[in-house]
Amino acid sequence: MTRRRDRPDPLSDDLACIRCLRAMPVGELDSQFWCGECLTRARKRSAFRGWMAGGALAVFLALYIGLWIRPDYSLIPMGWVLVVGVAFYLGGRVVREFLFGWERVRNRRAVEAFPPSDGPPDGPAT
Repeated sequence: MTRRRDRPDPLSDDLACIRCLRAMPVGELDSQFWCGECLTRARKRSAFRGWMAGGALAVFLALYIGLWIRPDYSLIPMGWVLVVGVAFYLGGRVVREFLFGWERVRNRRAVEAFPPSDGPPDGPAT
């Protein structure tokens, strides 16, 4: 059974962000108790990985088209370039959204937190 003091006080002004463990006003946290900075970092991380995956998909598709299909580029060359460009864009967007959703669902606690410093690491012991 959960004791009353273990639960967060619904009337308190501050709660800890579940990712970075910094105390924030309740209004600045979202429904999963992530602060805006942690959301921004997660979005940037998933965007970078998504565009890298979209680029890999576009390179793979361009190699497939160039080496196996061997189209006649005199007919519609921009059509093949458009196909590779659309694969890059859509692949990057889909992977980005998937990775961001996966990170939100997984919701690892304190992964963005830094340990408190008790002083300089190479300083004299007190």
